[in-house]
Amino acid sequence: MAEIVEYIGTGRRKTSVARVRLRPGEGKFIVNGKELKDLKEYLHNDAWVRHALKPAVLTDTLGRFDIFIRVSGGGLSGQAGAIRLGIARALLQFNEDLKPLLKQNGLLTRDARIVERKKYGLKKARRAPQFSKR
Repeated sequence: MAEIVEYIGTGRRKTSVARVRLRPGEGKFIVNGKELKDLKEYLHNDAWVRHALKPAVLTDTLGRFDIFIRVSGGGLSGQAGAIRLGIARALLQFNEDLKPLLKQNGLLTRDARIVERKKYGLKKARRAPQFSKR
């Protein structure tokens, strides 16, 4: 049996985790087991789709791979960021020569911003209860 060539990348953003697999193909998207015509069917927003697919568009590999995505946690914005990092890391496995281009555009950097925890004695992470002088 022929060995299946695939490139794997994991991306994280906020509380979202995306496991991305790229297989040579005609550009299908399979997100969480469902085959989609376009990533917009899952992300619902053109800006998030552009954000998620930026590594593939930048490296001109968008139609060359079938993209299998398992994504969980967080909201759609965080998931789009996780997919973006996962695709970039998978493309790096495909071709190491893409690293300068991806790095120059900041696509290999994990966005470390997460929600700050709530502290006791406060209403939110930093919001203090209203002060009453008397």
